Amino acid sequence: MTFDAVIFDLDGTLVQRTQDTAALYDRAFDRVGVEPFAAPPELWAVLDGPPDPADEVGYLGAGFARLAAQHGRRVDAIALAEAFVAGVDNAQVAFRAEAADALDAAREATATAVLTNGPEARQAEKVGAVGLAERVDAVVYAGDMPRRKPHAAPFEATLSTLGVPADRALYVGDSLAYDVAGAHNAGLAAAYLDDGDGPDPYSPEYVLDSLADLPAVLE
Repeated sequence: MTFDAVIFDLDGTLVQRTQDTAALYDRAFDRVGVEPFAAPPELWAVLDGPPDPADEVGYLGAGFARLAAQHGRRVDAIALAEAFVAGVDNAQVAFRAEAADALDAAREATATAVLTNGPEARQAEKVGAVGLAERVDAVVYAGDMPRRKPHAAPFEATLSTLGVPADRALYVGDSLAYDVAGAHNAGLAAAYLDDGDGPDPYSPEYVLDSLADLPAVLE
């Protein structure tokens, strides 16, 4: 099948963070004056789903609170979260391997857009850091909408901007629960960038081992 539009997720699909998040973690404890009582991967493991675009501090604070409880510690979880967020530089991102080539292939074949669940205040720095706005026809920030992925509304808004019907569009993303589910809920085909877990229990039309597989889908 040929498509009239290819829409990409941003984080984990097109770009990845280059900032040292382990150093951010250690610095947050240092700023609050508390000795770290766990390793950074333990924090990532207790975070509940993707970041809340409206309350990043609360989202991280809940993770720090869970981590403290697991280690029998009492800490100011919100202060730790505020210190962590204060150190984040959203401009420190780079294209994932093959992402630039995949974008170029999509641009040659179809209209293109980026649909991200984050708010513009945070995500625009990432978009600007890799010059993404100049490489696609539209960038849509679902984090500023009443409903985010996997709801249909952000996909419908993106399709409206491009002037393309849902059954002529492909969404490319690395999340089954947000990207594949959302695309299917809105009537788009989905290309899942596999993280190694496989597509079950969802059924994306395409499973990509890397973005290097995308041009073949568009031929």
